[in-house]
Formats: sequence, structure tokens, C-alpha cells
Amino acid sequence: MKIIIAPDSFKESLPAHKVASAIAKGVKQATPNAKIHCVPMADGGEGTVLAIAQSTRCRLIQSTVQNAMGQSVTATWAMINNETAIIEMASAAGLEQIQPQNRDVLCANTFGVGQLILEALNQQARHIILGLGGSATNDGGAGMAAALGIQFMGKNNTLLKPHPKEMVRLEKIDLSGMDQRLSQISFTLASDVNNPLCGPHGAAAIFGPQKGATPEQVLFLDQVMANYADITAATLGKDMRHEQGAGAAGGLGFACLSFLKAQFRPGVEIVAEFAGLAQLIENADLVITGEGKLDEQTLQGKTLAGIAALAQQHNVPVIAIAGTLGNNYQALYNKGITAAFSLCNGPMSLQEAMQNASCLLQDRSRDIMQVFLASLSDKGI
Repeated sequence: MKIIIAPDSFKESLPAHKVASAIAKGVKQATPNAKIHCVPMADGGEGTVLAIAQSTRCRLIQSTVQNAMGQSVTATWAMINNETAIIEMASAAGLEQIQPQNRDVLCANTFGVGQLILEALNQQARHIILGLGGSATNDGGAGMAAALGIQFMGKNNTLLKPHPKEMVRLEKIDLSGMDQRLSQISFTLASDVNNPLCGPHGAAAIFGPQKGATPEQVLFLDQVMANYADITAATLGKDMRHEQGAGAAGGLGFACLSFLKAQFRPGVEIVAEFAGLAQLIENADLVITGEGKLDEQTLQGKTLAGIAALAQQHNVPVIAIAGTLGNNYQALYNKGITAAFSLCNGPMSLQEAMQNASCLLQDRSRDIMQVFLASLSDKGI
């Protein structure tokens, strides 16, 4: 029996490779002779670099950069064949790096992401895959652009810091100092987000509150981004604010589309390609996947939706395990998920579930395999 275990991370609880390991232990308890392939997954957010590194020969590099609040942080990124760099923005400007009491979306910026891009340029990268997700920022990628040499000016050519609290005074963008090596680099953005930069479905309105923005700050951020987009369009002669994904990672997608001529791809597709997931699933008996929460948003380019689509092509059943089963998760049953289960075995707090996630995953996957084996027995397999 061949079983593919391909989960995403359980945010703030377990990284994807530990989720896969816990599920594999449970599967082995039920069926010791199963041939198990663990394929940690990601969709461009946290864990993307490590997920790709698990499946691909690469060189992991650690660089000291600024986090979203300007403090030093060590970010891990990867080089493949000395020409393709894999960077996840969350390692430099991620929300999880900053304690809730220290978060300030009006001052947070993506400068550290630009620093990582410069590190990749210094390593002679020719292609950069940048994972967008898990950001603490809503600066429209201005911080990244500033690190790459772009200057944002206010009245009387005053140099502005690249965060919303100062960008509200933006009047001019100076591209003359932009690193010339960028013109020789191709950028691919790995993301599951298709929101525009501004408006009711934009970066601030949809993602600002989870970064700590109040309703008043959401309106302020949206106004700052609109002005920023106006001046960027006047500077470049093109307006990317309405493009799908421009609002990803607090508008980092907008800056990458505008200044770096980047192209979007679903993050799960990129990770799956590096892992050879389609080939592994082709003759599998079962796929087990999972993530922290399953709901109707999971259909919108999330990891599980991508895995389910691959499995559906080969008529392989897919079992999903989640920390929480949210609104309308049953919609996944029409998209290739055979069944979904919560890992919780009884009433418990979120903190208890997160602390005991590994044991709970092991128990749930063992129980799932018992039922799966019984169904095969009933069919005489």
C-alpha cells in the first residue's frame, strides 16, 4: 500500500515536516507495512523554503536582515543549482516573528525582503522565486523597493521612510538608484492570494485587521496605498493596482509587479513541482493532507485545494485533517477531498490543541487508517 502524506503547516503550532512525521507515525501504527512518502507542503507563506528544501537538492543560506519592525532577524533562504533563489517574505517580514504587543502595521515594512533579494543577487541568482504570505506589513512593498535603491520623496524632495505613517506624504518616486542587476533577473511570485491592492477587497480591508489594524487604520492604509499607486503609475506609465495578487503580502505583490516585472504562480503548484508530487500521487492508494483550518477559503488556491486537484486527476482518495473545520468546509468534498476530520478528540482550548498537536495528529491518522483499511477489507481488497 502506497500512502502520500502531504500536509501544510499548522500555523503557530507545527511546521509541515513535523505534521507529516506525526501523521506517518499514526499510519504506521495501523498499517506497519505501508510504503509512506512524506511530502511537506506550502503555498508561498511560512515553510515554503523548507518544503522545497525537503524535496530538492539545494544550498540553505542564513542571512541577517531587518524584520518588519526594523529589528535584526536571521532569515533562511535557498539556492538551487547556483542560479535559482527561493525566498519567503515571511522569514524577513512575517507576522509570527513579532509579539502581538509589538505589532504596528503603520510602521511595519518589507525592507528585509529587499535585503534578501540583494543577498540573492550577490550569490549570482538569475531567477528568484519569492513566496508571499504571512506578512506583518501593509506598505505596498515600499520597504523592499527602498532596499533595492528606490527612493520615496515627500514635499521639497524630503526622503521618506518606506512605511505607511510616512508614505502618506508621498509625492515622488525616484528610480535612479535602483540596483541595475535587477533588470537581468526573472521573478516568480508564489502566492495563493488574488486580491487587488486597494478597495473593499484590497490588502488593507481584507488582511489589515489580522495584522492589528483598527477600522480607522484600515481606511488610512487604503488611502495611503491609493496615493502610492497613483504616483507609481505616473512614474512608470502603468497601473498595476487592480492586477490579481497586487494586494498579496500587504501589497508586496504590487511592488513586485510594478518595479520587478514579476509573474504570479500558485505557490502550491511550485512546491508540488519541486517535490514531484503529481508523479508520487499517480499510483498511490491514499493521500493524507492537513492544515490548521479548513473552510471555504481553502478552495481559493490554498495548499489542500492544489493537492486535492492533483489527486482527483488520478482518482486517489484524499483525507484531510485540520485543527478546525470552519464554515462550509464540506464544499471541499466537490473538489477532491474525500473526507475531513478535526484532530481534536474532545472539548479543549485552542492552546491545548496547539500544544498537543503532534499526539493528536498521530491518534487521528491511526483512526483514519483503521477505517480506510476496513473499507478495503469490505471490498475484498
